[in-house]
Amino acid sequence: MERPIGVTLISFFYIFGAVVLLLTSIFYHHEPNSIGIAERFGIPNAPERLVRVLLALATFVMVYGYANLKKWGFWSMTVYSILFGLLSMTLMTAQNIQPFLGNLIWSLIIIVYSICVKAAFFNSNKV
Repeated sequence: MERPIGVTLISFFYIFGAVVLLLTSIFYHHEPNSIGIAERFGIPNAPERLVRVLLALATFVMVYGYANLKKWGFWSMTVYSILFGLLSMTLMTAQNIQPFLGNLIWSLIIIVYSICVKAAFFNSNKV
């Protein structure tokens, strides 16, 4: 079975995001009025740069499995999207910050699309 084009596109978007996270971990200067990645993930006392690097590295691992149609890649992307979607929804409602609506919609798109192409991950004839 051939890799669905959406899996490739999603993988590229996540790779781009991970690269941006790595770059911002180098050049990032936390502004007092902004919500950092660490705070978004519920660990406000954790070092912001460390959280960015760890999240980027975890994203690279997740994307590797997803792009190569591994079962664990499907499950890690699905679980991550659910968690990130719930996090975005919580921040959007609790903090009344509308930009998180886009993150919520993106998470829903990833979940729905991944479920639609689930057979590609669970088929014994891999790419």
